[in-house]
Amino acid sequence: MNSSAKVTSLLQAYRLVLYKRALHPELFKVRNRLTIVHGQYEFEGWVLPGGHVMRFQHEGGCVTELITSQDSGLPERGISAAFPCAGERDHEQMIGERIKYVSTVQTETLSDNLYSATYKELLDFAREVDAAAHTWVDPEAGKCASILDVQRHKREIHAQAYHLLAAGGLVLRSQTIFEHV
Repeated sequence: MNSSAKVTSLLQAYRLVLYKRALHPELFKVRNRLTIVHGQYEFEGWVLPGGHVMRFQHEGGCVTELITSQDSGLPERGISAAFPCAGERDHEQMIGERIKYVSTVQTETLSDNLYSATYKELLDFAREVDAAAHTWVDPEAGKCASILDVQRHKREIHAQAYHLLAAGGLVLRSQTIFEHV
């Protein structure tokens, strides 16, 4: 498979799946995590190699965002929305009457030099803000990273995730807001 076909295949594999329930960590290769309990809500984020899981709970309501290229072993029960991450996607949805979910996902493929600079810049950023991160080396392609940065607010969580995959210089960025209304 040539490099262009590999990148296209990887882009097509990535998707965002939104659940109206919690997921179990045994389904994933969790490499880092963070938990926030604040006021009337709880948030938990798991960093996976090349993906993430974020769960937000408020007054019995629950929403979980999963970004992954994993194509098997995922639960089908409780799926509220699912779509590919390729290109740029926006999604907004009420989960029950109390939780508002808003997300933007963007993917891009970078040249080797630009990928290396972006990789370094985002790792420096992750250290600076104490984000949850995981790095690894793809033996065929090079350095990869997944980073989850979260800001806590009174009624909401703002989360930015960055997944850098050296194969083809793929960078997947997402910005998500979980809000209790």
